[in-house]
Amino acid sequence: MDSISTIVLASSLIIIMLGMGLSLVVDDFKRIFTYPKAIAVGLTNQIILLPILGFALASLFPLQPEVAIGIMILAACPGGPTSNLISHLAKGDIALSVTLTAISSFVTILTIPFIINFALLHFLDEGQMIKLDIINTIIQILVITIIPVSIGMIIRKYNEGFALRMAKPVRIASGVVLALVIVGITIKEKDNFVSYFDQAGTVALCLNVLTMVVGYYSARLFKIKNKSAISISIESGIQNGTLAITIAIVLLENTSFAIAPAVYSLLMFFTGGIAVYFGIKKSKRQDVNE
Repeated sequence: MDSISTIVLASSLIIIMLGMGLSLVVDDFKRIFTYPKAIAVGLTNQIILLPILGFALASLFPLQPEVAIGIMILAACPGGPTSNLISHLAKGDIALSVTLTAISSFVTILTIPFIINFALLHFLDEGQMIKLDIINTIIQILVITIIPVSIGMIIRKYNEGFALRMAKPVRIASGVVLALVIVGITIKEKDNFVSYFDQAGTVALCLNVLTMVVGYYSARLFKIKNKSAISISIESGIQNGTLAITIAIVLLENTSFAIAPAVYSLLMFFTGGIAVYFGIKKSKRQDVNE
């Protein structure tokens, strides 16, 4: 993508993260003391198990290096605003979902550069070697994610009515932007897209489904109630695809690294729909039993 497209993508992510900030309040971070066990299980799934599963799948499947690195970029990212919406529709614990998204967005600033550097060193040949500057990358991710979220939270604190009114338009805009970005990547990588899609589609679907299943049953293993387990499942499996695409294109300047996150961003709505179906079904069953 050219420099204008790169600026547009980065600006779009900033707007999306600002929108996420508009939905957050300080109490969302204080819930770590209300749900300590659920938060611990959710963050363990998101920050530790997800990259491990991503690496295992990227190593087991016969992938092009670009696709494998795209999977690892995706696995390094936190949950996004979409996970909160899906959690709400699936009758999950929306407060827990928002809290996990908020905390993981802050924590992964520190983990993303290390995970991506590991992937670049592992999957690329010596002649292709790229190495991220850790400090510079942390600063860049801070600028395009945490600062907009913080500004959104400040706006929410001092003008809650405006923040609530803007939530829906920003959500719609983020969906439109993501669709346009995916179209742009498809056009830019049209010669490789079919080959990459064949590889990325299978492994992205496996990563999505596997992390959601592990998220749900790990929560139930620790006797976390069903509503919270649903949210942990969705937070574990629905990643911030826009951030992953932005890292690939803006920070790494390689559109081919963005194909796996782009494919994943399409698939997650399908698997998210299935999660919503089972979440509603389980909720109705519990209502009958009660």
